Amino acid sequence: MMSRPDVSLLDGLATTRAIRRYTPDPNRQPFRFITLRRGDVDAAPARELLARAFRQSWEVKRADLDTAGSPAEGSSRARMQATMQHYVDHLDEVPVIVLVGLERYRPANPYEGASVYPACQNLLLAARALGYGGTLTGWHHAVEAELRDLLAVPDHVALSACITLGVPAGHHGPLRRKPLAELVHDARWGRPATWLGERGQ
Repeated sequence: MMSRPDVSLLDGLATTRAIRRYTPDPNRQPFRFITLRRGDVDAAPARELLARAFRQSWEVKRADLDTAGSPAEGSSRARMQATMQHYVDHLDEVPVIVLVGLERYRPANPYEGASVYPACQNLLLAARALGYGGTLTGWHHAVEAELRDLLAVPDHVALSACITLGVPAGHHGPLRRKPLAELVHDARWGRPATWLGERGQ
């Protein structure tokens, strides 16, 4: 079994170099990134297309949310909707938009995105470690055909995710998560994981 050195996130970023000699252990790296930087003339058409798609997608989602009535002022739902509106209204200003692709090595299937989501999470964690913020979305799917034409994406590459990155206007903070005791079931559904102890709070 391969030994696993204790490497911090930033140490990993600083020390990961090109490795050109390998063991025969199987390995696949199917993910591919397309970066669309603000100010890049070549990226501008795709960024404009994505901005329109995000606004239209949010408009549909917001109309669906509004069927439940307007949120109370200051409520978490009202704050979320205001944040989302700001997000789509200012998507043109996002410094970097990253399209995450999967270079298929087997027939397309509904679960293929799982092959690239760990890479997406690593990208977001690396951004966080360096003081940046980001979010992962799937709203590029509404204009995927147009994106493929604009960016010359080959047919065998699935566009699995879209990540926006930049310097946070606010700040990172504690995540609001349910206690582990409400999320972990021991051996069967509904059985409390008493072994969590204080960690379950």
